[in-house]
Order: sequence, then C-alpha cells, then structure tokens
Amino acid sequence: MEVKRHKWLAWTWALVVCALLGHNAYLWMVQRIVPDTDILALLPVQERDRVLQESFTHMVDAAQQRVIVLVGAADWQDAKRAADAYNAVLATRPGVLDAVKLSDETQGGWLAPFQKHSVALLTAQQEAQLRSETPQFWTEASLAKLYTAFSGPKLGAFRDDPFGLFTGWVQERAQETPVRPRDDRLFVADGERQYVLMPMTMRAPAFSMTAQQTVVPLLEQAKQAALNAAPQARVITAGVVLHASAASSQAEGEMSTIGVGSLAGIVLLTWFTFRSLRPIALVLLSIGIGFLGSLSVCWLLFGRIHLLTLVFGASLIGVAQDYGIYYLCNRLSAAPGEGSVPLLKRLLPGLCLTLLAAVIGYMGLGFTPFPGLRHMAVFSATGLVFAWLTVVFWFPLLVSGGTLKTGALGRRYGATLAHWPRARMNAPTFVVGALFVLLAGAGWSRLGVNDDIRSLQTPPRHLIDDQIKLGKLLDAPTPVQYYLVRGASAEVVLQREEALKRRLDPLIAAKRIGGYQAMSNWVPSARTQTERRALVESKLLAPGGPLDAVAKAIDEDSAWVAATRAHLMAPRAPLTPEEFLKTPPSEPWRHLWLGEIEGVHASIVALRGMSMAALPDLRKAGEGMEGVQWVDKVAEISSVLGRYRAYMGWAVLAAYAVVFALLYPRYRGNAWRVLAPTAVASIATLGVLGLAGQPLQLFHVLALMLLLGVVVDYGIFMQEHPGLRDTAPWLAVGLSAANTILAFGLLGLSRTPALQAFGLTMLIGTTLAWLLVPCFANTKEKAHA
Repeated sequence: MEVKRHKWLAWTWALVVCALLGHNAYLWMVQRIVPDTDILALLPVQERDRVLQESFTHMVDAAQQRVIVLVGAADWQDAKRAADAYNAVLATRPGVLDAVKLSDETQGGWLAPFQKHSVALLTAQQEAQLRSETPQFWTEASLAKLYTAFSGPKLGAFRDDPFGLFTGWVQERAQETPVRPRDDRLFVADGERQYVLMPMTMRAPAFSMTAQQTVVPLLEQAKQAALNAAPQARVITAGVVLHASAASSQAEGEMSTIGVGSLAGIVLLTWFTFRSLRPIALVLLSIGIGFLGSLSVCWLLFGRIHLLTLVFGASLIGVAQDYGIYYLCNRLSAAPGEGSVPLLKRLLPGLCLTLLAAVIGYMGLGFTPFPGLRHMAVFSATGLVFAWLTVVFWFPLLVSGGTLKTGALGRRYGATLAHWPRARMNAPTFVVGALFVLLAGAGWSRLGVNDDIRSLQTPPRHLIDDQIKLGKLLDAPTPVQYYLVRGASAEVVLQREEALKRRLDPLIAAKRIGGYQAMSNWVPSARTQTERRALVESKLLAPGGPLDAVAKAIDEDSAWVAATRAHLMAPRAPLTPEEFLKTPPSEPWRHLWLGEIEGVHASIVALRGMSMAALPDLRKAGEGMEGVQWVDKVAEISSVLGRYRAYMGWAVLAAYAVVFALLYPRYRGNAWRVLAPTAVASIATLGVLGLAGQPLQLFHVLALMLLLGVVVDYGIFMQEHPGLRDTAPWLAVGLSAANTILAFGLLGLSRTPALQAFGLTMLIGTTLAWLLVPCFANTKEKAHA
C-alpha cells in the first residue's frame, strides 16, 4: 500500500518537473532571458527617502549610458589623425553610439539663450567689484575692452556687453571644465599629450548583454585602428559598459569553473564510492531539477536573474547533493529485506531536519537590504527544496536493494570512523580544548573589521588606470559624493544652492576642492537676478555714471546712451531652470536638476577636484543649513554593511537557537552534539581569519549563517545512526563535505570579493566541521527519542 501511494506521489512530482521543463524552455527559447549584470542590484535601496534615492539614480544614470574616449598624442596633428581613424570605425556601425558633433554654428548658438539675460548673469567677483569699485574703474575697464586687442574674447556687439560682465560670466562657466573647442573638435591636454575628446552616448542599456557584446568589441576595433594610424598615440576609454562587460566575462568564467568543477568532483567521488553510473545519474538528476526550480521561481518572483546569483548558485551543487548522497549511502547499509519506501520512512525525519536547517541558513541572506543577496537566498533555498523533493519522491522507486555496492574507497573511508578521536571528559580532551581556546583567542584578538564598499570592487587594472587618468584630465566630479539641496519651490532650491556655494568658496581658495557644479551657476535665483539687475542699473547705467562717461569718451550722443540702457534693461522675466534645461548648453548639467519629486523640489551640487582629506570639511560645510544634505554614498553603503554585519552576527546566534529548538524534540539531551561541530568550526574559522589578517566583513558573517544551515546536516546524519557499527552516515558526511568543500573552495578563488569571502569562510568552516563531527558523535546505540 505504501509503495502504491508513493508511486502516485512520484507521478505527481513528474508532472511538476514537466511543468518546470516547459517553463524553462519558454524562458530561454521564447522569452530569451539574459542574466542581469548590473552590480548596483547588489547595493541596498534607500526606500525611506525617495528624493535621496532619486538623486543617486540621477547621478548614476547620467554616467551609465556615456562612453568617454580620449585619443591623444604629443603632436596635435597625430592626435587628430588617430581620432579620425577611430571615428571611421564607429561610422561603420551607425546607431550603436551617438557622438557629440561640434561646429562653429552650434558653438555660437549656445550663447543665445543667455545673452538676453546678460545683465543678471554676473560672477561673484564682478558683484563684489560693482559694490566696491569706483565709476572710474568701470569706465576704464569698458574703454580697455573696446580698444585693447588683448582684452579677451568679445561676445557680440559692444553695446550688448559694454563693461565685459557677460564675457566674464561666460569665461567663468568655461572654467567648470578644462575642455575647449579646437578645429571643430573637443580638446584637452596635459603636460605630455594633446587629446581629442569624444563623448558618446549608447542607445542600448549599459548593463544589457546586447550593449556589452556590441559596444565593447566595436570600441576595441576602433582603438586598434587609431593606434595603427598613429602608433605613438594613446587611447583612453571609460564607461560603465566596460566595467559591466568585464564583470560579466569574469562571472561567466567563474560560473563555468565552479559549476564544472563541482560537477566533476561529485561525479568522480560518487564513482569511486559506488563504482556505478546509476548513483551519479541520480545525484545529477536531483541537482538539475533543483536548478530548474530555482530559475523558474526566481524569474516568477523577481522578473530577472542576476549573473552573480547564477555564480553563487553554481556552489549550490555542493549542497543539493547531500540528500541524495545520504539516501544512497543508507541504501548501501540497509538490511537485505528492507524496501526502499520503508527505508525512506526511516530516514525522513533526519532528511526533514537537514532541509529545514539548510533553508534557515540560506534564508539568513534574505534578511539583508541587498536585492542581489535576496535573489541568491531565494535561488539557493528553492534549489534545495526541489532537489530534496526529487530525492524523496523518486529515489525510492529508482534504487532497488541490490543495485548498489560500495567501492574500495568507501570501505576504507568508512573504516576510519572506528579510529577517530572522541571528545570525552578526560585530560587529553581538556588539553586540546585549552589549546583551541588559546589559538582561537589569539585569532579573535587580531580580527579587525572592514566595511568599506570599495574593498568589494575589483575591476581590471587597466580600467581603473584609464578612469583615474580621464578623471584628472576632465576634472570630473564623483557621482557618489555630492550635496542634495531641497526646497518647497525651485526658487528656494536655487537660493539654498547660492548659500551653500558661499560656504564652499573658502574651501576652493584653500585648494581643498577644485570647484563645484550647480544649477545656480547657470541659473541664479530670481531674487539674485533681480538684485543684480538693480545693482548694474544703479552702478553702471545711472545718469552721470560709467555708461555716460564711456559714451562721452567715444563721441556717442545721449540717444546712444538711452538706446544702450534700454537694450540692456529691457523688461524680461528671470531665467528659470525649466527654460535653461530646454537649451543645448544644458545637456552636460541636466543631471544636476531633479525637479519636483513628491511635492519637493531638489537639485544636486557636485564637486570637482575633491580629495579624501577634504571629506570632513565638506560634511561640516553643509551642517546647519536647512534643506542641504551631504550625501556620501560610499560612506552610507559602508555604514549599512557595518550595521548589518553586527545585526547578522546576532542573527547567527538566533539561528543557532532556532535550529537547536528544531533538534531538541528528536534528540533531547544529545541535540548539542549535532550543533557542536558547526559551532566550534565557526569559532575556529573566525580565529583562522584573524590569524591570516583577513578583516571581517558582512559576507564572512553571512557565510557563517550559511555554514550553520549546510554543515549541521553532518551532525544530523551521525546522530540519526549512533554507535560505530553503521558507517553509512559517516560515508554520507564524507561525500557531502568533500563536494561542499570543492564547490565553495572554487568559490573562494573568485575574483569577486564578496563571493570570495563566502567561499573562503565556507571552505575553512566545512573542513573543520567535517573533521570535528566524529569527535562529538554519540557512541551509544540509542541517540534520540
């Protein structure tokens, strides 16, 4: 009767597996899913403050679709020739990258939106001079501008800017970037080379596989063409798509290495243990169905699969095989007359406990604010559940009593259990315990912490070098440290920006920062524009003032004076951010204006030439200013990492209490024996990290949570079969531990620091727990109630 009921369960599970196969075929062949490579998906989301989150997204998005290329050489002609060769390659793939076009016509059109507001556009120095300098100073300045050949650029007719105020304002705006037009190109230089700057915008999203597979090879081909045209040239390329492509290639390679390595390890160990292909096929079947279930559930829940989730999921191979290995090892040692279904019934309590403990360990990752880690938690926990159900529903019907035999390796390994040392209340145990406490204490005393998010980034060295060089040449601000300014209206925001800039000016003078980028640089507040118009009118255009003196010096009559005054002071509404944002000159600065978000207006003040040493001064500069917030995304995320590291440390202790509560009803006074190997291994792992000089990070602590969920299986296996006569659980522990060590050992070789921390912690902890499990095993025949 039990066998018949089990067959119905097996057929029901077969229908579920068929549905999984169909859904996965649809995802890969029809939906054509592409793993997400956006590293920002791993970062916490600031859900409580939408304006703050929007500001960060705005800054990042402004850079995300851009590709910046600098082609330079010692000689300008060589640089132009190399740049032309570069552009010729890009021209063969129209529509992939949109380049900025520069011409005399476009350059002239940039000034038009500002010229009608020229009287209200003054620099801070000009405003101070208007208040302090004499009329004679302004008369001489105007005449010098008119008659001196080297008085600087002249924008428009003399009557449009008789005192050079607008020209001075334009020159100050030009100082916000070292880039200049030259020969219908954008030009920047350092002490060694002259560079052609080519800013480009991608049409495809930077984190899409399409962009990475199209843009990156095209850029490399163009670079080679430029170097062929001018071998002495240097090409500097920077863009998010390059980092995304490098991360994708790295993750794909690691996924293959970890996945193939883990599978190869499982196949070889299973073969040497059972000397049969059937156990190998069965274990791989359970793992495969686990992956199918993980992919389907994650896609249904999240609508995407992150590439790092797949990399981490590849290590699931070393865990999902535990249930199948445990059943197969016990099938080896089962009594001759015991059927497969009765055997499962006998093993089911232990199997249930191992699954619950593992799911608790993996779901510990889900209590973090990191979406990527939550995806990993769901992916792994779901995979374990599906693999477990496959073992429970199918293995008893696919494995008969006489089909499995142990090989020589399995017999020799099983025999080691009888000779393994045991922890007892005697002198050797106390000596070993004292040595352990001393070594672990020494390691813990050296264990530091490092929550800096920058320690988790390892892009290729050449990308870092190019980014640093480009940042220095272009004097570009960082997108992760800036001021967020808020107000009830656009006018309030602009006024608060102006107040903030007055606090930052001393830092520029002290060379703590190079400058700032703000909307109010281009669009002063309406109050400031009104005050400046009034100041210009009273100081320069009033009867008997400098304008009259200039007219007299150049033999112009009163009609000219009246016409000039009327032209400059013509009634106009103040320049507004909305008006400015519609013009071509606003394109490089649009990311600074957030507009209205949930009834609040906001903007960003970005900083140029900022050093790490200036961070305390910058944080202090915004203190006490209403509506002004210093945003340091690096420090914020690092703070979150530190906070959750401490939080998850307590969560690990709570998880031990929860698992103990699950174990106690079955094992009673021996429940501690199940948890002791994992607990001692975790303590020792932290000590080893300390002795090795590895600073503790959130991802080490998360791995300890995972270690509990995975390694507690070994204690359960041993406690389900007390005594020394039955070596099946010890064989299951050995196979499971070896495969887990292989899977996470390979993960420890990852160049992604978070995954490496996981892997290293799991590698050390699993190895130690494996060695410790027999020490705490119960030698009495009756282990639990």
